[in-house]
Amino acid sequence: QVQLVESGGGLVQAGGSLRLSCAVSGRAISASSMGWFRQAPGKEREFVARLHWSGSTNYADSVKGRFTISRDNAKNTVYLQMNSLKPEDTAVYYCGHNVRYNSRSAILYEADYWGQGTQVTVSS
Repeated sequence: QVQLVESGGGLVQAGGSLRLSCAVSGRAISASSMGWFRQAPGKEREFVARLHWSGSTNYADSVKGRFTISRDNAKNTVYLQMNSLKPEDTAVYYCGHNVRYNSRSAILYEADYWGQGTQVTVSS
């Protein structure tokens, strides 16, 4: 049984920064690939970032250079540091556990477990 709890969302002004946290229980993340996804109203969930268990990272083109995914194995927590936020970043952000690339998936990545999501709103 794996549970993920996101936190850190909120309302920020364009150009500002926000740090999201995803606390994981039930399984160590040190050997797991973790990821962040987001979903805006009326749109499909989209991939944002992934931290492979080996340490490599992947980012959506829309967030490259602005977002950074990281982890703290001791705290069993994954983070998403978001800088230079734009209004188009507004969405519910979800944390995923055991994130794998899947060409058959509509969003190209799959996860075994998801958090409940945390709202990020960026004002103009």
